[in-house]
Amino acid sequence: MTINKASNNSRMKVTEVEEFLRKPPAGFSVEALTSGYRVHSDPETSLVLIDDFDSCRGRIVFHKSLGRKVKMHNLWEYTSMRKSLLSKRIYLLMSACEENLSVANKKAATEPRVLKQFVVSFDGRDPFIKWQMERGLDWTISSVAGESYRVDIDLTEVLESWAAKNIIIITDEQKKVQPVWRDTTFTLKYYSDALFDFPHWFGFSKRTFNLRLT
Repeated sequence: MTINKASNNSRMKVTEVEEFLRKPPAGFSVEALTSGYRVHSDPETSLVLIDDFDSCRGRIVFHKSLGRKVKMHNLWEYTSMRKSLLSKRIYLLMSACEENLSVANKKAATEPRVLKQFVVSFDGRDPFIKWQMERGLDWTISSVAGESYRVDIDLTEVLESWAAKNIIIITDEQKKVQPVWRDTTFTLKYYSDALFDFPHWFGFSKRTFNLRLT
């Protein structure tokens, strides 16, 4: 597989996992293990939202990562998370995949094949990003005040736009593919102590907003 890359989006940095492990950015260090790697980061400047995952280099663990789905149980936890989102550089793992079709039934899609994994980061302090995050979080909270809720922050559009301009993926079969992006959202889940939280039970308190970096 070969990937041709051009410049990154001015507000977003996209780094192949292998390159990230080989040359970690400032504030990160990589520890080699028998089973893979453990990645350490500076919690004062970086907010890592990456689950443990397997790669061609073994099991990759981001030490003290909060994971892609962050759970909060009280106002203090929410306030702390909101402050981190708006004051640190945020790191996520996203995968470029090839969509597979069943040989027997071309309309039946199977699990996409992962072609390449990337660490995607953006700065929550950037005025444009910060404004979007504040607006999206305020809309979510005001919509479900006093209730449990879930909000997905979606970067699908910006990843697709970036990929169209910056990478060409050619598989081992020498076939050029348009990647299908997976894991392009991260999720905040707030659990209230309300006894009868009917809107949450019936799925009415789920929200999504798109994050745009251009």
